[in-house]
Order: sequence, then C-alpha cells, then structure tokens
Amino acid sequence: MESEKRKRFKRLATQRTNKVLQKLQVLGNCSNRSSYEYDEADVQKIFAEIDKAVKDAKARFHYPRKKSQFKL
Repeated sequence: MESEKRKRFKRLATQRTNKVLQKLQVLGNCSNRSSYEYDEADVQKIFAEIDKAVKDAKARFHYPRKKSQFKL
C-alpha cells in the first residue's frame, strides 16, 4: 500500500514534469526563423541556463540540502 507521501509525490511530480515539458515545447516555437531573429549565442545562453537548472534540480534529489541549525 502506497503511503500518502508517495501518492503526493507521484501526483505533483507528474504534474510539474508535464508543465516543464509543455514549456520547453513552447520555447521550441521560438526557433521559427520566419517569426523570430536570434543568433547562436542566444541559443547557447538559453540552453546553458536550462542545463544549469536541470543539473541543480537533479542534484537536490541525490544530495539533499542538510538543514543546519543555528548555533552560537
């Protein structure tokens, strides 16, 4: 039997993953050169930032941040 935390994770992770994939598809629409003007540097900046965000998100699953308590 699945725990409530597992069910919530599956529901939210599915919804959020689908939102990210949909936004990437919308971003891909910007590649239409008859509607937009861009150069390779623009494309590199966009995908470097996306790659960094994916790397950061992935790292949080493998190396969760440890909450440190304040001490004097």
